[in-house]
Amino acid sequence: MSTILVVAAVIVAPGGRVLAAQRAEPAALAGGWEFPGGKVDPGEDEVAALIRECREELGVEVAVGERVGDEWPLSAGYALRVWLCSLASGVPEAREHLALRWLGPGEYYDVAWLEADLPIMKTVENLLPRD
Repeated sequence: MSTILVVAAVIVAPGGRVLAAQRAEPAALAGGWEFPGGKVDPGEDEVAALIRECREELGVEVAVGERVGDEWPLSAGYALRVWLCSLASGVPEAREHLALRWLGPGEYYDVAWLEADLPIMKTVENLLPRD
């Protein structure tokens, strides 16, 4: 069985704010917070999938920057790849999530991150410029 690739965007705004999205489903993950993204379709480029997912889930266009780490562990059969992004156009809206929240420095852990996303936030925190 091949691994299903999942991509996620750490959307960073001025002041080191990052966008967190609250899962609506499945039930086991509902209410937890994550970085937006989703599965890469067969034959689809990873970055193209990331841009498509941000468009579908948030209604925004993103500029994709550097990749964060290599691959992050998810449940069996899935691999997660993550990129730093910035907003190119649009205002994020919760189309497929319960809520969205911008978290600034000192607020990064004010939400209940999903187990897969917490180590990503810890890594990203060290990449973001400090004021």
